[in-house]
Amino acid sequence: MRRSHALAAIAILTVLAGCRSVSSEVVVYVSEDQVFSEPVLKDFEKETGIRVKAVFDTEEAKSTGVMNRLIAEKDNPRADVYWANDPIRAELLRQKGIAAAYVSPNAAGIPDHFKDPQGYWTGFSARARLLVVNPAAKTKPASIEAYTDPAWKAKGVIANPLFGTTTAQVAALFAAWGDDKAEAFLDGLKKNGVKVSTSNGESADLVASGEFEFALVDSDDGFSRAKQGKAVEIVYPDQQEGGIGCLIVPNAVVPINGGPNGANAKRLMDYLLSKETERKLAFSDAAQIPLHAGVETPPLVPRIEKLRTMKVSYADVARKMQEIQPILEKWARE
Repeated sequence: MRRSHALAAIAILTVLAGCRSVSSEVVVYVSEDQVFSEPVLKDFEKETGIRVKAVFDTEEAKSTGVMNRLIAEKDNPRADVYWANDPIRAELLRQKGIAAAYVSPNAAGIPDHFKDPQGYWTGFSARARLLVVNPAAKTKPASIEAYTDPAWKAKGVIANPLFGTTTAQVAALFAAWGDDKAEAFLDGLKKNGVKVSTSNGESADLVASGEFEFALVDSDDGFSRAKQGKAVEIVYPDQQEGGIGCLIVPNAVVPINGGPNGANAKRLMDYLLSKETERKLAFSDAAQIPLHAGVETPPLVPRIEKLRTMKVSYADVARKMQEIQPILEKWARE
């Protein structure tokens, strides 16, 4: 009898140990604004029962805080997933060996140039780099090359190329045009009297106030001011036949190499890469563009299949961002 009781106790302890080994949580580091990302993560919790432990970037960190934490934790990873607000940071993590490979079944409908071919990161729900134009402008620019056109002298404003998505834009031009043409474009900005602002938001406000006629900004900056009834019109640049197209800046989801909750990481990634998540982000105040074709969007948000987009390698853009830093720093000083 005693032996049977002992065996039963061992069996119970084994079952309990097995239950404890099955994780019911997932840890995600997030660079996307908390006001947009947190509701999506809460919906995932409700639908799956998996508890999400989220670490959000602060406004002060400007999307670098959690990425630096991931780099510091490389040898002892705490996170399972990284939700990046652009693919450049995702690509840097791949290059540093911090990303793992996972090809989600929900990635199948996302165009190939918005994801890493081995699955180290996958893009979803994007911003576009677009022009906001003051309605009082006599003519409307159709290309970012308007910045260097004498007809638009001293009429354009652009956020400082040393920071944020403007750096990514310039790096993409270096990748697409080559160094000579891209450097000539930077020189042309100064020669044509282009105003340099502190941010995309300030650029959009300077256009809305009528101080300048156009600016290249992120789509959320343009959409938010249009919703507020401010004096801006939206133009997607370089849409003509043979045009370079507008730069798309997707969110990117990255599985972390050696993360403690691998199975739940895959479930979260599948959720983020779903058409339904993209629909939610399109109708949120983020007003992001779905990368799956055919996803319902509100009137202001275009469908990706209707846009001519820059066909750049984000790996090339990430490398160029690092290579051109001395060029940009010299440009800013002169």
